[in-house]
Amino acid sequence: MKYVCIILISALCLSCISIKADVTTETSEVHQSDKNTAEAGIRLVMEAQELAWNKHDLEGFMEGYWKSEQLKFYGANGLTLGWNKTLENYKKGYPTQAESGTLNFIINDISKIENDSYWVMGEYHLKRSVGDANGVFMIIFKKINGQWKIVADMSC
Repeated sequence: MKYVCIILISALCLSCISIKADVTTETSEVHQSDKNTAEAGIRLVMEAQELAWNKHDLEGFMEGYWKSEQLKFYGANGLTLGWNKTLENYKKGYPTQAESGTLNFIINDISKIENDSYWVMGEYHLKRSVGDANGVFMIIFKKINGQWKIVADMSC
């Protein structure tokens, strides 16, 4: 299953954003400052998602996602396209606080893809009265209209 997730994450990356390898070493303070600012912004989005999820506010949780029919979510049920369909799936899968539980993200890596696009690799942990759920994710963030938004999410 671990290898399937790795293959799916790779496919998601290639299908969502044209990846351009950055082979230069970022040595200037400006580049590091931009990267630090981006990482801080992305972490704020994910912290807000945790807070909303833990109040069983699925609409608030979805505020971190790009509100577009081009949003891509790849999970156990396959590929979902669009913000509304993704929200609908969350509502079906987590209809009550007992199913949604308490969410904790562990961010293992944030890396720049190009321009204002970053991938985030990490883990999610749900503590629930109906049984805990844990997994891994790869999320692609893009800065859209000055805000960091998830444009693609692969969770398993």
